[in-house]
Amino acid sequence: MAAGAAAAAVGAVEEVGSVGQFEELLSLKAKSLLVVHFWAPWAPQCAQMNEVMAELAKEHPQVSFAKLEAEGVPEVSEKYEISSVPTFLFFKNSQKIDRLDGAHAPELTKKVQRHASSGSFPPSANEHLKEDLNLRLKKLTRAAPCMLFMKGTPQEPRCGFSKQMVEILHKHNIQFSSFDIFSDEEVRQGLKTYSNWPTYPQLYVSGELIGGLDIIKELEASEELDKICPKAPKLEERLKVLTNKASVMLFMKGNKQEAKCGFSKQILEILNSTGVEYETFDILEDEEVRQGLKAYSNWPTYPQLYVKGELVGGLDIVKFHLGSSR
Repeated sequence: MAAGAAAAAVGAVEEVGSVGQFEELLSLKAKSLLVVHFWAPWAPQCAQMNEVMAELAKEHPQVSFAKLEAEGVPEVSEKYEISSVPTFLFFKNSQKIDRLDGAHAPELTKKVQRHASSGSFPPSANEHLKEDLNLRLKKLTRAAPCMLFMKGTPQEPRCGFSKQMVEILHKHNIQFSSFDIFSDEEVRQGLKTYSNWPTYPQLYVSGELIGGLDIIKELEASEELDKICPKAPKLEERLKVLTNKASVMLFMKGNKQEAKCGFSKQILEILNSTGVEYETFDILEDEEVRQGLKAYSNWPTYPQLYVKGELVGGLDIVKFHLGSSR
């Protein structure tokens, strides 16, 4: 591949078809941000992300974009541990600085903007960057009393070990938040050094590393796990807190800005017309609350309106009260 061909038109997405082309591209684009899409022609989500990348290439002419067919150049895919498509790698100074697995257009846009604006850092800045990363990792590990760093999410684990960890935590009714290490390569690599623990998942309590799956299994077997990790509140306690979250609480399909059923839309219009201050909870976002509140309140449908923790009723009751008060 000639240098002129590699330095393609600004705003274009370059195609890489061999190891040599890839290495030459890394060298030619060393001083700028290079984003490489590992894709496959049989995956429709890759075609969608190619379109997203083409738009990003127009918006960020200072950034270089390329696409590489993962199965067509297996040497490169294996070197960078590409196990699924689409996957995006970010390079600066010929070094990989970040990674994004999956078809997440908003996250891709965010990462391109972040890395494009950060510029190139001289070697002397490395210690400062390391210090900043450690501060970030400290905050992340303390983001919740119990933090799980895993591959994927609790709803969609992306490796067997992460799936087992989530199952154990749920079985013991442990309240935890999670961080998908596939969403941030800097965190994925940095946390290994920060915690001196080379694999995932990793579980932290109050910012302290407890361990990986094997350690959690040992703690479960010795009945120590329940003593170490915070318990999720029982559903009834949680519903009591939620119904008292504001003086007037509306449990509905959707939220104040966007009702997702006709009944919820009508009750919003009624409340807005009265000028009363109220908060909402979207039951479509939490199936446990959606089902549990029916039994808790002995009211089978939504929306449900609560005043000072007490159920007033649904749309018909609110209409009746409003009519009788006029």
